[in-house]
Amino acid sequence: MTLAQDINGRLRRVPTWPLYPLGLLPFAWMTWEAFTGGLGVDPVLELEHEVGLWALKFIVAGLCVTPIRKLTKVSLIKFRRQIGLIAFFYVVLHFLVWLFLDLQLRWGEIGSAILKRPFITIGMLAFAMMIPLAVTSNNLSIRRLGAAAWGRLHKLTYAVAALGAVHYLLVVKSWPREPMVYLAIVAVLLAARVVWARQRLSARPA
Repeated sequence: MTLAQDINGRLRRVPTWPLYPLGLLPFAWMTWEAFTGGLGVDPVLELEHEVGLWALKFIVAGLCVTPIRKLTKVSLIKFRRQIGLIAFFYVVLHFLVWLFLDLQLRWGEIGSAILKRPFITIGMLAFAMMIPLAVTSNNLSIRRLGAAAWGRLHKLTYAVAALGAVHYLLVVKSWPREPMVYLAIVAVLLAARVVWARQRLSARPA
């Protein structure tokens, strides 16, 4: 038995539900910091930034599942749904902090920002794409849509990841290293999928 097979055997016995409380730990820490003054001089902006960054981290983590399996033979597929739902949770938090705490439901300003500020437009587009992904992240949806249609729908994850990375880059404006690193990671993960797709096509008999 190979090391990967041994790891996969052990992973099959690991339940998926603990990922949800583990995924909430960053939020719990941010909540603690909010109440203890640990978010700095502009706590709303810092909270907005932090929950958005954690959303992107979990999106990237979900994208890493397939490359890990292909490169190491270790399969984390069973955890991918939980990772995606946790990412959606942080995206919703990011949106709610912006809506309620940052702009305080000033609807005219909110509409103007969505239409006129590219980084917000991109962020809202990514958020909109994540909604059907979250709604259909269950076995019932797979049965109703069919595995093929469900798989095509969930390829929206790739667009969400790209838009999320660009959103982060445009938010900071000065283009520091961290957003560039996230954008590069997403670009590599998506490019790898293109290469693997081409390899599958070329391997098919004519």
